[in-house]
Amino acid sequence: MIYNNLKIFSQNVCKNTLIVNTILETHSYFNIIFIQELLWSIIRSIPSLTSSKGDSLVGAPHHSNWLSFARPPVSQSDSPRVMADINIHLSLLHFSLCKDIINHKDILLISFFSNNVCSFIMNIYSNYSHSALKYLKDTEVNINNLLIMTCDFNIRDQSWDSFFSHYLSISDDLFIIADLFNLDLLIPTNPAPTRYSDTVGELNLVIDLIFLCSGSSELNCYSIHPNWHLTLDHTPLTITIPIKEKFIQLSKFSLLKKSKEEETFVKEVIAIFKSLDTSTLLNQESLEQVVNSLVSKIDQAWNTNARKVNITKHYKKWWNEDCNHSLNEYKESRNLEDWKSSKRIVKSTKRSFFDIKIQEVTNRS
Repeated sequence: MIYNNLKIFSQNVCKNTLIVNTILETHSYFNIIFIQELLWSIIRSIPSLTSSKGDSLVGAPHHSNWLSFARPPVSQSDSPRVMADINIHLSLLHFSLCKDIINHKDILLISFFSNNVCSFIMNIYSNYSHSALKYLKDTEVNINNLLIMTCDFNIRDQSWDSFFSHYLSISDDLFIIADLFNLDLLIPTNPAPTRYSDTVGELNLVIDLIFLCSGSSELNCYSIHPNWHLTLDHTPLTITIPIKEKFIQLSKFSLLKKSKEEETFVKEVIAIFKSLDTSTLLNQESLEQVVNSLVSKIDQAWNTNARKVNITKHYKKWWNEDCNHSLNEYKESRNLEDWKSSKRIVKSTKRSFFDIKIQEVTNRS
């Protein structure tokens, strides 16, 4: 599949872990998910040299179909409030957290490569004291080719909120930073509040913004989704931005080890070599003809026996043809006994596979 753009989703999740898990589970059609104000919570206790109860292992929500990027927390009070999740199909773009350039709990800078061009994306949470903006203004950072900056800026200003009639001085700092990174403020296709108030009499706000690389054709085409915010007060923002064209293979043809197809393929290749006529090899031209014919016949045998599989992050090497057959039987019958049989076969196959691996490690040691 050829990728020439990135579909980006951005939302302040108000420290709601359930919402983060829901987004990661249901928004796989996006390439990048930017999260602001996430919650770091205790996952479990781990062995400790100083405490009999163990130390707390703290982490943020993640999903096996996403590559999570966040600055590691230095202490409990220093937990990052921004995170990015990259669809695993984009792993060949080599995304990397640039903590050596910007090291702040509320600022996430990520680089990636597309056709040998290095680009950057940035996710920010700026609290009411605007510590992230002040950090960026006071820190001399030179970042070339920053494509997008998304943020909950917590700034009301008439420049982007038509229901607010004042201009705040902190907005000057925001535009200075945008100019420094060669960014322009985007205009949504459907102007709407990005934060809804639960308090009667309070106005809804526009405080979540997107900045894009100056001169981009997408400056006026990001969307606000009031119907997607579920139980949160912040609405999601989405945009599609262009990148250098990159081909990423999402599937391949494969032969399962020790499968009937593999056995058939090997037999056909052996037969091809046995039937190879070398008596006509008199010159270079005849040699090329024989080699081309050989390649064509082997390709035909491969295409006949190989099957298309999706390339995923987690490949189960222990899963074999017996597992496939038993699962397909259950899918056809929907019979409880077939399901139990399939579970037994899968469990037995997996145990046998790892018993062999354990024995191999034992023999080597």
